[in-house]
Amino acid sequence: MKIVVTGAKGFIGKNLCIMLREHGYQDVVEVDRLTSREQLSDALSSAEFVYHLAGINRPKDECEFQEGNADLTTYIVERLKLNRNKVPLVLSSSTQAERDNAYGQSKRLAEQAVEQYGLQTQAPYFIYRFPNVFGKWCRPNYNSFVATFCYNTLNDLGITINDPSAPVTLVYIDDVCAHLISLLESCAESGYKRITPEYPTTVGQVAELLRAFKASRDNLVIENVGAGLTRALYSTYLSYMTPAQFSYSITSYGDERGVFSEMLKTKQAGQFSFFTAHPGITRGGHYHHSKNEKFLVLKGKALFKFEHIATGERYEFYTDGSSLKIVETVPGWSHDITNIGDEEMIVMLWANEIFDRETPDTFACPLS
Repeated sequence: MKIVVTGAKGFIGKNLCIMLREHGYQDVVEVDRLTSREQLSDALSSAEFVYHLAGINRPKDECEFQEGNADLTTYIVERLKLNRNKVPLVLSSSTQAERDNAYGQSKRLAEQAVEQYGLQTQAPYFIYRFPNVFGKWCRPNYNSFVATFCYNTLNDLGITINDPSAPVTLVYIDDVCAHLISLLESCAESGYKRITPEYPTTVGQVAELLRAFKASRDNLVIENVGAGLTRALYSTYLSYMTPAQFSYSITSYGDERGVFSEMLKTKQAGQFSFFTAHPGITRGGHYHHSKNEKFLVLKGKALFKFEHIATGERYEFYTDGSSLKIVETVPGWSHDITNIGDEEMIVMLWANEIFDRETPDTFACPLS
């Protein structure tokens, strides 16, 4: 299938072209500002599917709205009509098409041209009035406040918020591209389409999340970045990092036993840390009423000892860096771990809650 993508160097177009090839569509013709009308005409003459994403939203002169949105769309549909093979056409429009301004009027005229194309040729057509699309590679200080906020927050630049409670609807670039690509295989009905999921939020809530992402490198507390809007915003925030920002240091606490360092804390799923122990060193010797810990010995030889604080029942367990076994602490059992090898022992540790110095749920009880 020969697929033509206009606006291929833009934010949505760049992401879409990469994902199209990931899905196995190799015959993708990328049209951008440097493409001549003759080249565009040639591409359209043999196109089997067209994503029309090109448009003007920040012109030097208002007349560019008409030329870059309405007139270009009209040119494309007229070229496609000459093919007489019902080429499906996707149009990237905007919620501004509902407004009575020069940009909105030009987008509405583009929509009307695509609708007429579908009615006259019976070709499938799909019109998207995109709300605020965000994600990697969107240009800061251009047409996305999310991109600007991400860039400025990362680089300690101020952000301007006139009304933190101002509502905004966001859609994520990965969802946009997945939806657009699905049209190639589906039998969707022509007409106006919407991307799902949509994320209703406020400008202030977006800024607050981005500030929390930045603070996480200091306090080690990460937001719930595994799903939904928070996941998408976190991915977007990270995409604006320069290579010099890819790494950061964490604090370690060392004594005669070895070192201990916290790596990451989550609000709902505990925290990760690691520690080392020199040969012969024992760590632990305490119990918890509720807290659970999972230990994984990455290097060295370890002897775990357990003792029930009420019954006195005892249990020992040996593991080392080659066995990759998780050893769990159980509430009501005192426990410790001893390095019984000849080299430094390195142990990864997860706890189901963030350590609270005020109520640590950790009580000393050395094992004999």
